Amino acid sequence: MNHTGLLIKCLNHFKIFILEENLVENKSKNKVRAMFDSIARNYDFLNHLLSLGIDVYWRRKLIFELKKYQPANIIDIACGTADLSIMAARNGFTNIIGVDLSSEMIKVGKEKVSKLNFQEKISLLEGDAENLSFKENSFDAATIAYGVRNFENLQKGLLEISRILKKGKPLLILEFSKPNNLIISWFYNIYSIVFIPVVGKLFSGNTNAYKYLPESIKDFPSGIDFLNILKSCGFTSVRMQKLTFGISTLYIGEKV
Repeated sequence: MNHTGLLIKCLNHFKIFILEENLVENKSKNKVRAMFDSIARNYDFLNHLLSLGIDVYWRRKLIFELKKYQPANIIDIACGTADLSIMAARNGFTNIIGVDLSSEMIKVGKEKVSKLNFQEKISLLEGDAENLSFKENSFDAATIAYGVRNFENLQKGLLEISRILKKGKPLLILEFSKPNNLIISWFYNIYSIVFIPVVGKLFSGNTNAYKYLPESIKDFPSGIDFLNILKSCGFTSVRMQKLTFGISTLYIGEKV
């Protein structure tokens, strides 16, 4: 290899190293916590606006699958402002614990729960998905709606969820994914890269948060790759349902 080729190869390795370092830095717990704290008050409004309201339909799909298991108690991890927890309570579930890293998201969630008089059905706690303060085999089901891609250590978080689930009980995860259709993918990329950061900044004042969100979707190991990760972390009968042209995906696995 000549000197020019060697230089280019070294620069490419350096570029990959920098990208990986930036990704790790962006997903550190403190940064993720601070980011979500800063957008908590506008989070629900922007979720519904940026998804054109389809996020409600996606959550309903998860609840539909959750009902098949009839869990007595549920842990809703990375619960945010408790949208999924509240939907579960409205659908007859009565023992729900929501956990989120962001204290401001939990604060907003508690206000919503109180307004709906769901305090006896839903308890919200600040906590780390990778270090949960519950005993082994404590829950009949675990749910995550659009939070798993924010785990600092994905495998560690999934193993921790497996630890607190009872044997044979389900983990249901909603997460954004990359559409396979080239035309849909092109429009989705433009929407994510251009529209989401502009609108996010306009209403939340936080440019970085709504740049981070599309980037975190792009970097997440979706589809078959994520099913394989679930298998490696103690889940079986893993499967997925692609929703709305593959923009979102519902993943389901059961603890071995």
